[in-house]
Amino acid sequence: MRSGFGIDIGGSGIKGGPVDLDSGRLTADRLRVPTPAPSTPAAIAEVVARVVKHFGWIGPLGCTFPAVVRHGVVRTAANVDRAWIGTDIEELLRSATGLLVTGVNDADAAGLAEVRYGAARGENGVVILTTLGTGIGSAMVSGGQLVPNTELGHLEVDGHDAEIRASDSARERENLAWESWAKRLQKYYRRLEDLFWPNLFVVGGGVSKKADRFLPLLDLRTEIVPAKLRNQAGIVGAALLAAERSPTSPRS
Repeated sequence: MRSGFGIDIGGSGIKGGPVDLDSGRLTADRLRVPTPAPSTPAAIAEVVARVVKHFGWIGPLGCTFPAVVRHGVVRTAANVDRAWIGTDIEELLRSATGLLVTGVNDADAAGLAEVRYGAARGENGVVILTTLGTGIGSAMVSGGQLVPNTELGHLEVDGHDAEIRASDSARERENLAWESWAKRLQKYYRRLEDLFWPNLFVVGGGVSKKADRFLPLLDLRTEIVPAKLRNQAGIVGAALLAAERSPTSPRS
């Protein structure tokens, strides 16, 4: 069995666990620790080290982060402390854990996991995953290869940043009926279709559990399906990327 380890850093929780890279499943119950406040680099690094130590992991470590991550450096900070901007997350966590670290945007990790193991498995064309939550996260995978940091939730639709009107938080904030929200999603996904002509849309985020309430209301050229891996997608995708970056990933 090929083994990996992933950690998913979120605004409210830091989750991690070992992953079977052949099946994309966790091999033990994940450990979740509340995200410290303030969520400074030093505070989060301490929690990540604690999660790694809990499982006794000694191989390559994949870690998601809710921001643009370019060449290991965090470039934005939407839901965490702004001290993260300009921080080399890979070097920070390497110092904290002693492990080789791969840092990746959280939606990118989830998108790759869905392509390799989940709702988009076997699709070799362009797949766009969107996470509908507080904002709209996105990942694009083409021919099985990740195109990182797409930030497609910030496309302009009807003169607005798309996530301001079409995220799940917008639905809740404005108390929108499913039909009304679906009209906004229709415009958003049609815009993505016209720009990228994907083979498949995958919809993640907590609201994907209720996909039957809104996906059937959309009229698109492109097939659109709910994500399968859900809360484990970030952990799995991060572990996969770390293992692919280091071909000496351990076997067990």
